[in-house]
Order: sequence, then C-alpha cells, then structure tokens
Amino acid sequence: MKQQNTQKGRIGEARAEFFLKQSGYKIITTNYRCSAGEIDIIAADNNTLVFLEVKSRRSLDYGNPSEAVNYKKQHHIATSAITYIKQNNLFNLPVRFDVVEIIGDDIKLIKGAFETDIWY
Repeated sequence: MKQQNTQKGRIGEARAEFFLKQSGYKIITTNYRCSAGEIDIIAADNNTLVFLEVKSRRSLDYGNPSEAVNYKKQHHIATSAITYIKQNNLFNLPVRFDVVEIIGDDIKLIKGAFETDIWY
C-alpha cells in the first residue's frame, strides 16, 4: 500500500510541476530532502522563492487535500525551507509557502497557503 501511495504522490507532483510551469513558475528542484523533512517542489515565482506542498485526492470524501497540511506539516516544511535557504545563501529573497491541491482532474494553486513564525 505504501508503494502505491508513493506512486500516486509522484504522479500528483508531476501534474503539479507541469501546472506550475504553465502558470509561469520556474521549477528549481523537486523532492528536496534534509534532516528536517521534505519539500515537494521549490520554485521561483518572479523574484519570490516558493516552497510548495502537493496534496492529491481522488474525491472530497476525506475533505480538501489542503486540510492535510496541518501545523505539524507546516512546521516541517518551514524548517526544511530554512535549511534550503541557508545551504544556498538565499537570505535576501522573499519567501512564500503555497499548496497545490489536486482533486481528481482538478488542480488548484493556493498561494500563501500558510505563514510561519519559524525563521532564521
């Protein structure tokens, strides 16, 4: 089952990446991993560094996919973002956290989905 979920996640991330490129984002990296956690997609939206979480579901039976990006998940993303910023010396760029929500064939981009009080 875990392998199936991983495969579904990768398909959702590939769809999100294509959607983001069509929306003008420049993809910097995907599946960034560090000791703090993982970030699905890191991209540039004009001069803003964007950390994106991709959430996919087949239906709304269990709620909107973006609802799964709870405080704990936000904390891991923000901590991972700090690590990425430090590793790449990107302290002077504005930062934003977005969520790409996929429900069946529909894709929705939620810009500024959350903010963090954790910062460098």
